[in-house]
Parts: sequence; structure tokens; C-alpha cells
Amino acid sequence: MICGFDYGTSNCALGVMQDSSVRLVALEGDHSFLPSTLYALDRDLITEAVGRGLQDIHVRQSFAELRQNALTRAKRARYEEDIADEDQTLFFGRAAFEEYFQWPEEGYFVKSPKSFLGGAGLRSEHIHFFEDIVTVMMQNIKQRAEKSLGQEITHTVIGRPVNFQGLDAEASNRQALDILTTAGKRAGFKEIEFLYEPIAAGLDFEMTLPDNKTVLVVDIGGGTTDCAMVRMGPDYLKKADRRDDFLAHTGERVGGNDLDIQIAGRHFMPLFGMNSLLKTGLPMPTQLYWNAVTTNDVSAIATFNSMETKQQIEQLKLDAANPKLIERFLRMREEKHNYHIVRSAEEAKIALSDSFHYTAALDYIEAALGADITRDALAKSIDSPLEKMLNLMKAAIAQAGETPDLIYMTGGSAKSPVIREAIQASIGDIPVLDGDHFGSVAAGLTVWSERIFR
Repeated sequence: MICGFDYGTSNCALGVMQDSSVRLVALEGDHSFLPSTLYALDRDLITEAVGRGLQDIHVRQSFAELRQNALTRAKRARYEEDIADEDQTLFFGRAAFEEYFQWPEEGYFVKSPKSFLGGAGLRSEHIHFFEDIVTVMMQNIKQRAEKSLGQEITHTVIGRPVNFQGLDAEASNRQALDILTTAGKRAGFKEIEFLYEPIAAGLDFEMTLPDNKTVLVVDIGGGTTDCAMVRMGPDYLKKADRRDDFLAHTGERVGGNDLDIQIAGRHFMPLFGMNSLLKTGLPMPTQLYWNAVTTNDVSAIATFNSMETKQQIEQLKLDAANPKLIERFLRMREEKHNYHIVRSAEEAKIALSDSFHYTAALDYIEAALGADITRDALAKSIDSPLEKMLNLMKAAIAQAGETPDLIYMTGGSAKSPVIREAIQASIGDIPVLDGDHFGSVAAGLTVWSERIFR
């Protein structure tokens, strides 16, 4: 069976063609979208689960040799934590959030691992661990989909951003695609192809167009913003070779996660002492706070979790004019609530798409703790990443050398009226249309998979 696979930064989705139309497969109850999250009772149990999920005995033996140290540590963790073979050790999607919220200090939680792919300076052991995280997530999604469909899935087209990371994009993209290919093969896909995500979103939209148009497709994903200028419509729909129709594409590692981080930093971190003063009257150092909420950066999180940072916060508590705020910050770090805080920022962003005021409850940190945010205040706090998104749109238009007839928006953050208003103000009076903010990429990947594999 053939599928389109959107291994997204925020959510994953998988589509198949049935009766000449795209069907997104239910992956979690009735939900077609599975949050890109994983919670493990111990991080080495992720590697163990990958090995157990490999179907081919030779591949399994080879993997066991490659991951011998991690698998040994997994056995030790099972013994020390009294984890039986039949016990559930990994949780995915909404279940992963629930476990993390309940036991933030106990296990290993990762959100949006796609954000880390292609990162500069990763050692081989980091790359191998990311391979295992992506593999176990793909194994889980493939198994859920096959159970729902009652058939084996063998061929897939996986979506990819234009650039996974900003620095040394060529090397970054190669590393990320290698990880995704290795993970896909270990998950059991026999044939794997890739397609730019904004082009996939455009293919889905094209099927609805009554007339030929030049369209700027803007996909604001969780980890990246990607733009493509595409000629599309009835005259292009059946073409086998579409290379001449793709006029330009741009992309950068700035997406919905970056908006969430800015909201968390500017609206929540002051509750933990950011922007407060030391006894000397000097301002509190801010980098500690940004490291706490920059959950899409491996080095920032590693620094925040380090013993050096703990000692630095303890010293700041002694030096602070308001030490209670620093006590709260230290407790938040010890209880590993920083991912939860960024999740609360995401919820605020979503709520402020439909209302002008929102009160974010942070009572998991402390009773009655919260922050009031207005839509205008949110707009100011996300100004920097939003400007980068607008520049990508302008660059795609300039690269194509023509003005689009319309702008087609997809991706979860594209729903925000703040972003819509900024596009109209920056790019001009061009019609802006909405697609399926979460499903258009998966649908387009599914359409493309049918074209190239049939």
C-alpha cells in the first residue's frame, strides 16, 4: 500500500488514496493528527523499542551491534526500575503529554524532534539517538495506520522543509534526510521519496482551483516556514513533469515553535525573575531564561539542564532583589516544567486567534499563578520571528519575478489573525485563502505518492 507521510514538527499525519480521494488515517482514537511527542520511562528504552520493532532478523542483529551500549543500559534500567517486559515503556502523542505533565521529573520527554534534525555540531551519538527517536515514532505511526487500514504500507512520500536549519543548509539538509531515510527504512517502508512541504500543500489546493493561477503557497509549520511560488490549476493538474511550474521556493528554520518560545519568554518568564533586578540595581541576566524555553535547541536545553546553570541560579537567588521569583525559577527547573510552559504559550497563541484576551494558567507551577495576555501584546512579542516569515514570502515573490494571484496559507500558526494582518500590511492587497491548516501537506504528499508509485 502507498501513503503520504507528514512527519511534522508539531503533528504527524498519514494519508492514503481511497475511491480517488485522500483519506487521512485515524492515528489516535478518532484523531488523524498525532502530536509529535514521545515520553519514555528511560531514554535508553527508546533504542530498545526500535530494536524490538525491527522485523528482519539480520537487520535486528546489525542494529544490536550498533547500539550495544545503549541496549545494555536499557537492561540495567529495567532491572533498577523494576520494569517488566510486558510493561508499557513508551507513550506517544497526547498520551506522552499526559505522562509528562503527571511525571515531569521521572522519565524522558521530547517534543518536536524534527526541529533538531540537521543541527550543526552534532556528535555521532547524538545523530544515532535522533535516528532512534524518529524511528520509534515512525514505527508507532506505521503500526497504528496499518492496524486501522488492515493492510501493510510499503511505499511512502515524506514531507520535508526547504531547509531544516539555517546554518550550512546543504550539509544540514543532507544530515536530516539521511536520518529520516534510515528511520523510514527501519520502520519498514520499502520505498521512500521526499517532497517539499509547501509544494505538497499546493498540490492539495490545486485540486480545488477552477482556473489557472500563480499561487504563493505559505506553509507555517511548527519548526519551519516554507514558501513556494507555483503555477497551478486545471491545465497543470495532470502534467507528469511539474518542474517548470515551480517558480521559486524559500524556507528557513522559523515556525510556530519560535512564536511559542517568544510568548513564553516575554509573557511567562518575568514570573520567574526575568527583567527583575539584582540587589546592586543591575538587571537580571536573561540568557538563563531563554535557554529554559528554547526547547527546539539541543544546546540551549543541555545548558539549562547542566549543573553549572543550577549553581548560577542558586547564586542569583542570593543576589536577587526579589529572591522568591528566583526560587520559583529554580523549582521550575528542578521539576522540569519548561516544556509545559512552552505548551502553555502555544495554547495562548491558539486561544488568541479567536479572542482578544487570554489568561494563561500556570497552576502546575504554583497555585493561582498565571499571566494575562492580549492579542496586541502577543503581536509585539512575536515581531522578530514574524518578520523573518514575511521576508521569506517576499524573497519567493522576488525569486519568481512576478506577483502571485493569491496567497494560500497552511500550517497551524497560519490561523493567527496577527499573521494574516501582517501579510496584508507587508505584501499588499492580494487575496489570502486558507486551506486545511493541519492536513493539506499530508493530503498533497498522498496525491504525489500515487503519481510516482503507481
